[in-house]
Amino acid sequence: MPRRTLRRAATSTRIQLFEVSFAAELRVLVCGLLLFSTLPVGAEEQLLWGDTHVHTSYSTDSYIGQNFTAGPDTAYRYAKGLPVIHPTTGARIRIETPLDFLVVADHAESFGAMKWANEEGLPRQGLGPIDWLHSWLVEKLFRVLADNPGSVVQLLEFASPDTDVVVEAARTPAGITIPNVDEVIRSSWAATTNAADTHNEPARFSALIGWEWSAVPAGANLHRVVFTSSDAGIAQQFIPFSSSTSSYPEDLWRWLDETASDTGADFVAIPHNSNISRGYMFPADKRLRDTPIDRDWIDLRAKWETVVEATQIKGDSETDPAVSPDDEFADFEAYPHYISPKPIPFDPGPGDFVRSALGRGLAIEARFGANPYQFGLIGSTDSHTGLPTAEEPNFWGKFASDSIPRDKARNSTSIENFGWVISASGLAGVWAEENTRDAIFRAFKRREVYATTGPRIRVRVLAGTGFGPGDEKKVELAGVREAGVPMGGELRSLEEPPSFLIRAAKDPKSAHLDRIQMVKGWLAAGESFERVYDVVGSGARVPGSDGRLPRVPDTVDSATGEYSNEHGAATLAALWTDPDFDSAQPAFYYVRVLEIPTPRHSTLDALALGIAPEETGQPISIQERAYTSPIHYRP
Repeated sequence: MPRRTLRRAATSTRIQLFEVSFAAELRVLVCGLLLFSTLPVGAEEQLLWGDTHVHTSYSTDSYIGQNFTAGPDTAYRYAKGLPVIHPTTGARIRIETPLDFLVVADHAESFGAMKWANEEGLPRQGLGPIDWLHSWLVEKLFRVLADNPGSVVQLLEFASPDTDVVVEAARTPAGITIPNVDEVIRSSWAATTNAADTHNEPARFSALIGWEWSAVPAGANLHRVVFTSSDAGIAQQFIPFSSSTSSYPEDLWRWLDETASDTGADFVAIPHNSNISRGYMFPADKRLRDTPIDRDWIDLRAKWETVVEATQIKGDSETDPAVSPDDEFADFEAYPHYISPKPIPFDPGPGDFVRSALGRGLAIEARFGANPYQFGLIGSTDSHTGLPTAEEPNFWGKFASDSIPRDKARNSTSIENFGWVISASGLAGVWAEENTRDAIFRAFKRREVYATTGPRIRVRVLAGTGFGPGDEKKVELAGVREAGVPMGGELRSLEEPPSFLIRAAKDPKSAHLDRIQMVKGWLAAGESFERVYDVVGSGARVPGSDGRLPRVPDTVDSATGEYSNEHGAATLAALWTDPDFDSAQPAFYYVRVLEIPTPRHSTLDALALGIAPEETGQPISIQERAYTSPIHYRP
């Protein structure tokens, strides 16, 4: 679908600004009060923080990456704030701020088989001579692979079809045949689901059951994390669906349909790393089977994929300069590396990123009457260490083999300085009625969730036409809920422009906020457009002739890793009304909140190692951010 970005002169907007002083914010924090706590929405819901994407020693690549000891029990204990043993160094480590919920999402493909082969031996009871020899050879292979972190590339090459054509590769599911592997998978699945039940503490900590479907035909990342609100008893009635059975997402969705009907379980499937999907995560016309998308495909996807992971260790998937050339903040934590044993030139396009997918969704709905991409946004880590951490100063890497500074420059995955290329990201913010599996699951279904790249930036968005001047200044906003909809919702058939009540507060342990932006996309004459509006910024900055706020100063000291909160604001709020609204045009709106610049984890590592931060090949500082789930408008 053609795309272009409109450049317009600054347009007057109805914006009422409110900036709470740092001193006032400190008083609020000391008193133990939370921003928005007295909103009608806040009276019903609380903000929970979690990670839906953590791999343990049960995942094949995690085990090859030297995570031999951190299993589901370790992951849940770490998330709760308990001290645990690092799987490589043996050091005692601890998360800085505990999570409220966690999904352990080990790869369904050969679930637990690498661990079994190396620690217990693969089961060979009842096998004939040929299968017995086959099992013995696989076991020996797995033991050799586990001795070398770089062998994950060889394993991928061994298990993948020999083609660089994505559609062709998808016809042959990747994988290694292992006799009696179902016995291993069932036992490993029972162990991980039982661990979740053991650690689940309603009202205190939610341990959710999940796994990852990991299709990657010809390097195109099409992975989905799947989780359920069900307990171990229900989850153990099925074996997780894997890409060894099929590389087609619609086959996963149909399996979810059938399994939900058979067991009573419900599911959410979460695509991740669309940034390296080679254009196949969010198709506009043809699906992976090389056939046109149709209403059945659209409806199945919309039913199960209510949320997308917009940011994680393997880079940011919100957008890219290639598809948003006029967005000055689009170039953030790029990860130009496909998951392929062969080098494939990186070619980002609209099928790879969240923002352009939202635009495609509007166009698809105009054709078919339904939108496959009306999704919410979250962040999660994709940690393979069993340690769910997105904290920049307390980041333990993707694999155990690149967890500590001295190992970050390893070329263990055919990517130079892999441990510094990856990002310390992300987290899922969830507005839920209570901290329980069911309440969190319902929030994912209604899309009242959002993404951050690590910091716990607290964001609320309400949209409607019933707001008035000064609403953003009030602590109590009686009736606001009835006047609008929260993030993830939709507006219909408006005669006047929608207004958005936006409030954001900094993470008390992180940096001040730079600005709040509104990202809008809309459909006109069959084409999708986008624009980023600076809604409110900290300090006395005013927009230039192009409508943009000047950059906030970067105070990061490359010699010490220190930064200053002399700029920015602890809290920002605004009532913003769309100045370019056309009631006949379908649209989406989501909020992006930026922190002031802070030191990247690679900078802190370099200083600890006594080398220049430039040697890591990464920027000295970054601007952490939050992305809210979109609010859609339908004429």
